Amino acid sequence: MRVSDGDLLVRGPLVLPERELHWRFSRASGPGGQGVNTTDSRVELSFDLAGSPSVPEHLRERALARLGARLVDGVLTIAASEFRSQLRNRDAARERLADVLRAATAPEPAKRRPTKPSKAAKRRRVDAKTRRGQLKRLRGRPDE
Repeated sequence: MRVSDGDLLVRGPLVLPERELHWRFSRASGPGGQGVNTTDSRVELSFDLAGSPSVPEHLRERALARLGARLVDGVLTIAASEFRSQLRNRDAARERLADVLRAATAPEPAKRRPTKPSKAAKRRRVDAKTRRGQLKRLRGRPDE
């Protein structure tokens, strides 16, 4: 798949086309003084994860399972209002969406193979316990 300027690269096989990203703008609270009352600098970026044809099926299932609590009818929404500029908030929202999807589609970590402690490790553990017990015994009152 070819990546154009507006597309969002999440990971190798997962690229979100610009046409699947839906933007909403509103007035933000916070820094900006009087400008905050007149400019629509708050950004909401929505992506329909459940209905997107550009997400491979195995990645979609994994992401839907992991993001279940954050989705509303299969749609993931990211809000950004930390900057005074709408452009910087747009960039922040795009980056945050990519980070969330990157984490949600990451493969499971490899299972840990259980191992047993070696004889030497068991011996060291018992010796350390013995030394600790002797130290505690020395703290008691001296025998008369």
